[in-house]
Amino acid sequence: MPIRNIAATIVLLGATVPAMAEDAPKPWKGEAGLGVVATSGNTETTTVKAYAGVVYEKEKWRHTGKFDALNSSDAVRTTAERYLLSGKSDYKFDELNYMFGSVGYENDRFAGFDYRLTEVLGYGRRVINQSTLTLDLEAGPGARQTKFKTGDSDSELIGRVAGNLLWKLSPTASFTQSVTSDFGSKSTVTRSITALTAQLVGNLAMKLSFTARHISDVPVAVKKMDTETAVTLVYGF
Repeated sequence: MPIRNIAATIVLLGATVPAMAEDAPKPWKGEAGLGVVATSGNTETTTVKAYAGVVYEKEKWRHTGKFDALNSSDAVRTTAERYLLSGKSDYKFDELNYMFGSVGYENDRFAGFDYRLTEVLGYGRRVINQSTLTLDLEAGPGARQTKFKTGDSDSELIGRVAGNLLWKLSPTASFTQSVTSDFGSKSTVTRSITALTAQLVGNLAMKLSFTARHISDVPVAVKKMDTETAVTLVYGF
């Protein structure tokens, strides 16, 4: 996807977010973020990091949707292009225990595959439940389908273990840590996202995040580990 198309999408999203914030019912909450880094002179590069997330929670159900995009290019070519889209539904038995179902789609132009689909069903428990600190642990079976750049396809059963930490440092600052590992007979994919968010003014905040992804089995000339450090402006609604 050309970088100008991403920019146009972000502009459109930014124009619609305030209206959503005014009209959205109370069970809805979410955020949209954008970070752009451009250099010129001896080195000309442009990097766009964009994401959006929304949560609907009412009674025993909690539904979550996320979108994440990264596009980086220099004066000659695109050097990084990645898109992630996921949806997750939780059914809460009580305050601490829940079942979940999730679906994820990943497209990474430089990771050796065209796309990857993942579906998981499992059990989650909130092992720490304090006003300023929560920790959810999850586990369950699933399946993964991968379409490689070579044209080959692969399907396998997987198991998932995951943890999500939220620490409210103050009324205007929070720390989050999310780790997910999908392990199968052919490869294991582990993703870690660490983020620190600080409110600037009103619904606007600044987020500093570090993402690391490790794939145990990759094609020749493709690195197993990818990392991403980003600073983004975040609008909450």
